[in-house]
Amino acid sequence: MQTHNRKELKENRRNLRSNLTPAEIRLWKYLQSKQLEGRKFRRQHSIGNYIVDFYCPEERIAIELDGEVHLNPVNEQYDILRDNYIKSLGIKVIRFRNSDIFDRIDNVINEIKGCFK
Repeated sequence: MQTHNRKELKENRRNLRSNLTPAEIRLWKYLQSKQLEGRKFRRQHSIGNYIVDFYCPEERIAIELDGEVHLNPVNEQYDILRDNYIKSLGIKVIRFRNSDIFDRIDNVINEIKGCFK
């Protein structure tokens, strides 16, 4: 069974890419076009039945941005299950709050780079 970018999630991925949050738009400006140490990142990439905000295949890193919607017990539990599944595939999951993207983008970029091999 295909793990990455399953066909049945294609429309969802496309919709999410067309409707990025302000934080996703800001971070994407740093990640797109191999700007970050030559690493290719993909937006709204599916892994299993989950769609991650950003994914770097070369480094096997998934980046998730958490807005207010993630700050409740139901969504926190979902995020734990999702992260555990993705980690079980040997992919590192990094999470940032949306506020981090606006308030400390340099630290965020350095933390991402720190995960590179």
